[in-house]
Amino acid sequence: MRTLFNQLTPINLAATLCNRFSNSNHLCTSISASPNLPINQIAHIICCVLQECTSFSCLKKTHAKIFAYGLQYDSRILTKFAIMYVSFNRIDAASIVFEDIPNPCSFLWNVMIRGFATDGRFLSSLELYSKMMEKGLKPDKFAFPFALKSCAGLSDLQRGKVIHQHLVCCGCSNDLFVDAALVDMYAKCGDIEAARLVFDKMAVRDLVSWTSMISGYAHNGYNSETLGFFDLMRSSGVIPNRVSILSVLLACGNLGALRKGEWFHSYVIQTGFEFDILVATAIMDMYSKCGSLDLARCLFDETAGKDLVCWSAMIASYGIHGHGRKAIDLFDQMVKAGVRPNHVTFTCVLSACSHSGLLEEGKRYFQLMTEEFVIARKLSNYACMVDLLGRAGQLSEAVDLIENMPVEPDASIWGSLLGACRIHNNLDLAEKIADHLFHLDPVHAGYHVLLSNIYAAKSRWNEVEKVRKMMARRGANKIQGFSLVEYDNQVHKFGVGDRSHPQWEKLYAKLEELAAPMKHLGYVPLTDFVLHDIEEEAKEAALSYHSERLAIAFGLINTSPGTTLRITKNLRICGDCHNAIKLISKIVNRVILVRDMHRFHRFEDGVCSCGDYW
Repeated sequence: MRTLFNQLTPINLAATLCNRFSNSNHLCTSISASPNLPINQIAHIICCVLQECTSFSCLKKTHAKIFAYGLQYDSRILTKFAIMYVSFNRIDAASIVFEDIPNPCSFLWNVMIRGFATDGRFLSSLELYSKMMEKGLKPDKFAFPFALKSCAGLSDLQRGKVIHQHLVCCGCSNDLFVDAALVDMYAKCGDIEAARLVFDKMAVRDLVSWTSMISGYAHNGYNSETLGFFDLMRSSGVIPNRVSILSVLLACGNLGALRKGEWFHSYVIQTGFEFDILVATAIMDMYSKCGSLDLARCLFDETAGKDLVCWSAMIASYGIHGHGRKAIDLFDQMVKAGVRPNHVTFTCVLSACSHSGLLEEGKRYFQLMTEEFVIARKLSNYACMVDLLGRAGQLSEAVDLIENMPVEPDASIWGSLLGACRIHNNLDLAEKIADHLFHLDPVHAGYHVLLSNIYAAKSRWNEVEKVRKMMARRGANKIQGFSLVEYDNQVHKFGVGDRSHPQWEKLYAKLEELAAPMKHLGYVPLTDFVLHDIEEEAKEAALSYHSERLAIAFGLINTSPGTTLRITKNLRICGDCHNAIKLISKIVNRVILVRDMHRFHRFEDGVCSCGDYW
């Protein structure tokens, strides 16, 4: 064998070695086959051998050989090793090698940026990108998509905009993959308008860019736009993929658009996605959010290969519909089926207990989480438990739980307790909690509104005005309430006192028509829900035209008698509207389903499924 090596030129020798050992796990042994080779030939052989490495162990052995031959400072060889480590997803090893190279080439910088981004280490990827720019090196069209991916992963919009400027200066703004990464970055960072602007300017659009755009619409709350964009995809000859279908199903659920959801369910069956467990779970979730809980359960039972996400989604569905005990029973079935829960599943169970007032059951599952399943509690689990205790009036116990948490409570936990103070009119505790909340999240309008509600309920109008001024000073803009109702394959939207709808006069007349029979049944307006220091008569008028009532009036006018009305509201339904809708359901002899930001309310014959516990 050695005689053969001595007869070959360096190039032929390298080729012979690579061919001979390309399928071997002992590539590294080839390097020492001829000890008399000049160092430059050994370096050449190592580079060739590296290209044929098929295992990480072989790569490590080959790496060790360079120290024996004094090649550990050879930049060309180290560059190849760094690239190979990245190809084996060993980014830490690649980083160590990279640091030993005095002046890495632009290509290696780009490879390292890609490696960190692919490994999910977005901050490291961007730090490397910044160092590369500081050294005056130019990123290429292969680096920009991964730098943008890192910005998307960190939701760092400002840095993403800077990189957008860089790529324009580098002449990469018309590259398909760069533009697709830009769309994805802007969408995931919440700037959906900028994403659409980039998308519209693309000369050629691949499926990735279409998918990024529709997913961005769905996950940023642009539900109607999501459905419209899906139609645009199909009319453009683009075949929707799984992500696109998941996006439109999410949008249908958010809108409460049952008929649209049924059409997409049919489309899923036609396109063969019905056996995809994620799509099946999304359909089930859509039906649940549209108020068709029985149909959701039917699909759940028919779904083969149910995973943890599917089980958890069905448990959550029972929870938001107020069926706490069914949620618990399903959890127990899941455990018996051999599916191990995680902290998300327990969040679903605890939330279900909270919505149904199952205090003791909630406490038991809160303990089981750590004692039987040895699952570390997350903030979401504590938030549910605080909410459960708070709704049940156990405010002191809720405070004790927060103060003894092993982790620092976040705004959502204090917010749950503030909501409980609103329910139980505990102003003293509410003011203390508000101090914590305004420190943690000074621009969250919802917490300011909650405190304002508590003051208003006690006619403390000076304090209400102070909270409003505080909101204005901090730039905490109140979220405008609206309600949605689907009719004739369209979703109609109403705001409080809305007069923009073509039928607004008929809607107002319908509500005035209902006023007399409501009063006859004992309706008395709860004017403490009107946050204005005005006369009682004006308060009653303000309550009469809340968005959910206008949506109900629209449904009553446009649908045949006996049709179930399905209303979706973006905020919590107020107590006065809750009382009014109970009476309306009795007067018109209809089932009225209202999904607010927390749960479902099923009104029928003057009674709500929540039992006035929400």
